[in-house]
Amino acid sequence: MSHFIFKAKKATGEIYENQLDVADRYELYQIIRNNGDELVSAEEHAVKKKIAFGSINLFQRVNATDKINFARNLSSMLAAGLSLSRALSVLERQARTPLLKSVLVDLSASIGQGMTFADALAKHPKVFSGLLISMVHAGEQGGSLSGTLKIVALQMENSHLLTKRIRGALIYPAVIICLMIVIAILMFIFVIPTLLKTFTELNVQLPWTTQLLLDISNIIKYQGIWVFLGLGILGFALFTWIRNPSGKSVIDSLILKLPIIGALSREVNSARTARTLSSLLESGIEVVEAMNITAGVLQNVHFKNVLFRAAEAVGKGELMSKVFAEHINLFPVFLVEMISVGEEAGKTSEMLFGVARYYEDDVDQKTKDMSTVIEPFIMIGIAAGVGFFAVAMISPMYSLVNAI
Repeated sequence: MSHFIFKAKKATGEIYENQLDVADRYELYQIIRNNGDELVSAEEHAVKKKIAFGSINLFQRVNATDKINFARNLSSMLAAGLSLSRALSVLERQARTPLLKSVLVDLSASIGQGMTFADALAKHPKVFSGLLISMVHAGEQGGSLSGTLKIVALQMENSHLLTKRIRGALIYPAVIICLMIVIAILMFIFVIPTLLKTFTELNVQLPWTTQLLLDISNIIKYQGIWVFLGLGILGFALFTWIRNPSGKSVIDSLILKLPIIGALSREVNSARTARTLSSLLESGIEVVEAMNITAGVLQNVHFKNVLFRAAEAVGKGELMSKVFAEHINLFPVFLVEMISVGEEAGKTSEMLFGVARYYEDDVDQKTKDMSTVIEPFIMIGIAAGVGFFAVAMISPMYSLVNAI
């Protein structure tokens, strides 16, 4: 495999520059010839080897913003009349990361060899989601690739914004909790031993609260390495367990039962289900396939299972809304009713789009209010910790005064 930087001339006389990874000059010539262009010059470079998994570099990734821009910009250029190969060439020159640039080069080469755009995308499953690949396939089959890419770009953008809102709402409490843990560890190592040493030297009878702090302090100070090593092993074991189906099922169930977080998780999954299904159905993808693809987009295994069961039911001639109605503990009644109305009126896609907008707006408002809701609980936790520490430190002082 060699990397070629070449110049080629279009039938209109326009000369452009591009680059491709191909086996040899003959393959490069064939690709350019198949595009209806003429090779002007080519400079060969050795391809740099990288540690990679499949076609993806180990130390690189294509972020969500780049994927959204890829779909949106490609849609705009196709709508403006550019050919797919020309549009990909423009995007390749604008790519900000080496990985995305190499992927776009490979897409151009695959299309030049006669491969469909959807099949070319499918060669990079770690970059392009099944949702994008399936919608591109539907767009190519229906002759509306530009419109399909516009729809998928909107869907990806809304999903990304939803994720950003949730992460943004959780940053504040996460930072506060981490700071509390760090401060507590520092106090147990440096502050508490000094204070308690004074009481010990004066032979003061320590109450259980003070003795507890002393024991924790000694464990962290003298056995800290083993404690953190044990926590690391426990964390790794937990992480491995969570990645197994049984562990993930338990964690996902636990998340749904948490106050505040559980309700928010239901609405997020409902919004994502409605938005994805709406986009897929609008693109002309069959209902069964659309539900299977949507299941792959969802993170919670219980919501995934409902979508898989709904796909099976629809394949047997049953209504989608019937399966959703059996799981109102996961999907809200409003979503079920809107799907039912959409099936009766033959406008399921439009109804789901409205549901998605409703729950996305609701999640947006709840995430904005989340910091305000969680803050009192954090303050109560901090107050309880400070109060316990104060009692543990003051109690020996009273014992000392009484002894005097």
